[in-house]
Formats: sequence, C-alpha cells, structure tokens
Amino acid sequence: MIRRWRGHSRLARVELYTRWTLYVVPWIYPVTLAPSLAPTLRHGPGALVWPLLALCLAQLLLTAPLLHRGIDHRLSDRPVEPWLPAVAMALMTVELGLGVVLDARVRELRELGAIVPLTVLCLAPFSSGYALLASLRRFAGVHAGFAVALAVAEAVARPGIRAPVAAALAVALMSSLCLLTVRSSVWVLAVMWELDASREAQARLAVAEERLRFSRDLHDVVGRNLALIALKGELAARLARRGMPEAEAQMVEVQRIARESQAEVQEVVRGYREADLRVELAGARSVLRAARVDCRIEDDGGAELPGTVRAALGWVVREGATNVLRHADAARCTVRLGVSSRPGGDRTAVLLMENDGVPDAADTGAGTRAGNGAGSGAGNGAGSGAGSGLKGLRERLAPLGGTLESGPEAGGVYRLRAEVPLGGDA
Repeated sequence: MIRRWRGHSRLARVELYTRWTLYVVPWIYPVTLAPSLAPTLRHGPGALVWPLLALCLAQLLLTAPLLHRGIDHRLSDRPVEPWLPAVAMALMTVELGLGVVLDARVRELRELGAIVPLTVLCLAPFSSGYALLASLRRFAGVHAGFAVALAVAEAVARPGIRAPVAAALAVALMSSLCLLTVRSSVWVLAVMWELDASREAQARLAVAEERLRFSRDLHDVVGRNLALIALKGELAARLARRGMPEAEAQMVEVQRIARESQAEVQEVVRGYREADLRVELAGARSVLRAARVDCRIEDDGGAELPGTVRAALGWVVREGATNVLRHADAARCTVRLGVSSRPGGDRTAVLLMENDGVPDAADTGAGTRAGNGAGSGAGNGAGSGAGSGLKGLRERLAPLGGTLESGPEAGGVYRLRAEVPLGGDA
C-alpha cells in the first residue's frame, strides 16, 4: 500500500487523501453520538432498535460507493446510476420513521431529546453523498421536504413545539454542514486538477510558440533569399539564351546569395540549438518553482567559463530539470555550479543537480553511475529504456573531455553530476 501511495504524483495523492477522508468521516458520527444514542439502546424496544441499527449500518456501507460515484461525477461528469441515491434516500426515510416511532413510544427518549442525535445519525451518510450528486436547488429542496415531514411527524406523535423545531433544525444544520464540507473539498480538488491541466497546456503552448518562432526565423532568412535566387536564375537563363556574357556574372551572384543563405540558416539553427548556461539556470528555477519544487541555484564561477563549456553545461541543466518534471516527485532541487582544482593543478567545471524525488533509495541502491546501464539514464524513476536524454549529454560532453554521473543516493536523493576539464582555457 505504501509503495502504491509513493508511486502516485502529489496531486493524485491529494485526491486519494480527499477520497478516503470523505469515506471515513460518516463513520465518525456514530462514535461521537454514542453517548447520546446510549439511552436509545437501553430504553428502546428491541423490535425497533435493532432494525434501526441494521439500517444505519447498511446506510454507512452504502456511503462509500455513493461518495465515490459523486466524486467521479464532479471531477469528470461521469453519470451516476439513479438507483443508488434512491436506495440511500429510502433507507434514510425508513430510519427517520423508526426514530420518530421510538421517540413517540418511549418516554425516557422524549425527555432526553433523542430525536436530534437519531436525526443526525440517519441523515449524515445520505447528505454526504447526495451533496455531490444533486444541484444546490435540488439538495436544498429535498432536505427542506425532509425537515418539514419530520417536524410534522414529531408534532403528530407528541405534543409541544420543542421536538418538531429541534428535528427541523437538526436536518437543516446537518445538511448544511455536509454540503459545505463535502462539496467544498471536491471543488478544491477539481480546481487543482484544472490548474494541473492548464499548466500542461501552457507547456504545450510554449513548445508550439517556440516552433512558430523558429519557422518565422527560417522564413525571414530563407524566403527572401530564395526569391532573389529565383529572379537571378531566371535572368541568367535569359541572358544565356541570348549569348550575352552577363549571364556568368548573374550566376556568380546566385552562387554568392546561396552561400550567404546557407550561412544564415546555420546561424539560425545554431542559435536554436545552443543552450546558454545562465538562461538555462534561470529557466530551470522558474519552471521548477512553477511546478511547486523549491529550486535553489548556487553559482560560484559560472560566468568565467568558456563558451563551449557553458553551452554544454546548459544542456545538462535543461535535461536535468526536464527529468525532474517528468520522472521525479520532488519537493526540493538544488543546482550547484563551480570550478574545482585537482591535485595536478588542472581546473574542472563541476555542475551538480540534486533532488529528493527518489521513491525509495533502499530499493534502488546507492550511487548508480550514469554509464552503468540504461536504467540510470533518464533521471528519477525512468524506465529502462529512458536513457537517451543522458546518453545525448554524455555525447555532448565527450568532445570536451567531460564526464557525467547520475543515480540515486542514500536518503532518497537523486544526483546528477557533470564535470568538464578547463585546461588552459580558464
């Protein structure tokens, strides 16, 4: 059970917690009302008390599926079988009727005001589930009808105004409490799911916007030059047909424009592919904090690194942040960047990313290196075939003499460490 719980995302955990809390709450009422219900068990005739208790137990057992379908109905508009609330309402009606009969026949119960705890016990399980299945108007109308019917029944069964008013107030207060607690809890859960969906949509829109930007850059660079090449080529063809020497000059111009276009396209692609370390650090912190991950950046000496090293480490930051979002359930992530000196005097740029998103470090073992297998590749909890991201990083670091290590450590920490020797460049 614990492993299944840890395997869920934080939002799924919140939903599980909310569901089980709502399932358990109706069972609290019999416990809290036990002192008030004791006189009913002691003074009431068994022919009425035991059927009432059996119906209350059946009502409590029916509450879990009623709440389950109500939550699904609120979160995903899933239809609910009409017989389920109808059965719950019928059980509650019979229970309230037995409660009125008990209150009318046993004088000790009338003196102790047992109709109020009996009403709460009978009403709470039904109202908890019905609050999610019915509209506010229907919910209020049904409970107002029960309040009036119960007050009339109490007025007929026993003289006085105190018992009918108390019974009607018990229905009103208990139904209002169930409506506020249950419905507001599921409403908050629905808002959280909508926020999560909107965050995913925002990420997809960001990717689409970046693709549009790249396509605009290519169009601005290539479109004009291709049109010019077409015009120059057509002019050269006409001049060649007439045997004029200017055709050669036009073809030379076409060749020059084509080479310039090739260089411009390479610049656009290079700018699109290169990762700036400072920009990637700021972006990782912004994205992780938006995902409710406490991200801390410790940059000691990153500005003095050569451009090639900064670009390579920028890719490490980008891939590491992506893996935290995709594969980890982290609450904290730390990125440390610095320059260390080795015994021989060589200087090395070190980038260390740590997060607490490892589900169970005892099961995975400590310190799996990045080159030891595919299973260590994609970050926290990735599958065995998810090593292409870190494999690509190692290929980027290899020409610079860099190394990459990754894997879970003791204490539920996942560590990604990249080292690039600086030599005489810095």
